[in-house]
Amino acid sequence: MMFEGTVFKFGRDVDTDVIIPARYLNTTEPNELAAHVMEDIDPGFVSRVKAGDIIAAEENFGSGSSREQAPVAIKAAGIACVVAVSFARIFYRNAINIGLPILVCPEAAREAESGDLLRVDLDRGKVINLTKQKEYQGDRFPGFMQEIVAAGGLMAMVKEKLAGDKSGPS
Repeated sequence: MMFEGTVFKFGRDVDTDVIIPARYLNTTEPNELAAHVMEDIDPGFVSRVKAGDIIAAEENFGSGSSREQAPVAIKAAGIACVVAVSFARIFYRNAINIGLPILVCPEAAREAESGDLLRVDLDRGKVINLTKQKEYQGDRFPGFMQEIVAAGGLMAMVKEKLAGDKSGPS
């Protein structure tokens, strides 16, 4: 999977309460969540983000509560990929499970600035900052995790596999 987009840069310890504030958790509709993503840390984020853009963040992105709505809101807003120094463990799994591509690539995340153009090759774990003309090596996903993300998430992958298995239980 390859992504290319403009960077929105965030600092360290961006928690799920900042990604999608609790006051909006009365819905599970992805587009409604996306309308409020990052509004407490960057009020104009939603109006500036374009489909295919990339978030670059410092350490511990997605810390806080285990709410799955955080990666859902990011993905629904059009963010193609999140590159970070590190992710909170629960956010990491939730992102994979809902099919939000993420990549741990500390050097790329630290050096990226808002407005830079990044190309992310998730299959190889590579990030190229096209603005700075620098290439970085991140942590490549194992094959089974790449399959989950490529399918659009764990549930989508399971549905796809069940639809392909017409023989039923043995």
